[in-house]
Amino acid sequence: MIKNIRRAAMTAALLLVPFAAPTPAQAQDRSLAPYTFPIATSVQLLPVAAEMRDGYERTSFKHWNAGQIPGDGCNTRAEVLLAEAVDKPEILPGCKLSGGRWWSYYDSKWLTSASALDVDHMVPLAEAWDSGASQWTAERRESYANDLAVNPSLVAVSAASNRSKADQDPAEWLPPTVEVSCRYASEWISTKLRWGLTADATEREALTQLADACPATTVTYEPAP
Repeated sequence: MIKNIRRAAMTAALLLVPFAAPTPAQAQDRSLAPYTFPIATSVQLLPVAAEMRDGYERTSFKHWNAGQIPGDGCNTRAEVLLAEAVDKPEILPGCKLSGGRWWSYYDSKWLTSASALDVDHMVPLAEAWDSGASQWTAERRESYANDLAVNPSLVAVSAASNRSKADQDPAEWLPPTVEVSCRYASEWISTKLRWGLTADATEREALTQLADACPATTVTYEPAP
C-alpha cells in the first residue's frame, strides 16, 4: 500500500476541464466517448477483479510496430520520442534520432539523448495481461502496445525511472517526483478505462487514496476501438 502520501505536495494536478460525470453504465458505452470526470468518480468505474499472470509473455504484445505512418521508417517508439521532444531531434537515415531534448516527468530530469529514454507503457504490459488483456486477440494486444491515438498510453521517460517502475501498479510504485502523483494517477486510470481493464482490490484502494489527495484532478478517456 502507498504510505505517507504527502497531500499538500500532490496539488500539481491536471488542468480542470468542464465535465458532466457519467453513470457507470454510460462510462462503458463506447458510442458516448470521450468523457472527462472527477478522479474520485473514475476510480469507482474501475471493475475490481483478482489479477492472473498465468501464461504471460512479453512477446504476446507485439511492439514496436511501424507506428501511425508506416512508410516513414519510424516505429512507435521513435514516433513517441518525436512527439514528446521539447527540442526536436534531427532524423537521420533509418529514423535514428540525433540531438533533441526531452523532459522526463516521472523524475523531473532533462535528457538530451534518445538512448537515455524509455517509452513506458503507462499500464505495463504484464499489468494489462493480469487485468484482462490475457483474453484479448493478438491484434488487440498489438494495438494496446502501440497506442499512439491518445497521449497517456505511452510516455517518454528516463530509462532509470521506467525500470524502477517495471510492472508495478500505483499501490507499489509512484513517480519519485511526488508533485506529479495526481497526473500519474489520472493517466493510469485513463488508460485502464480506455482499454476496459480491471483493478485488483489493493490497487483500487491505493487509487482511492490518491483521489482523496487530488480532489481537483480530472480524468479524460476515450474507449479504444
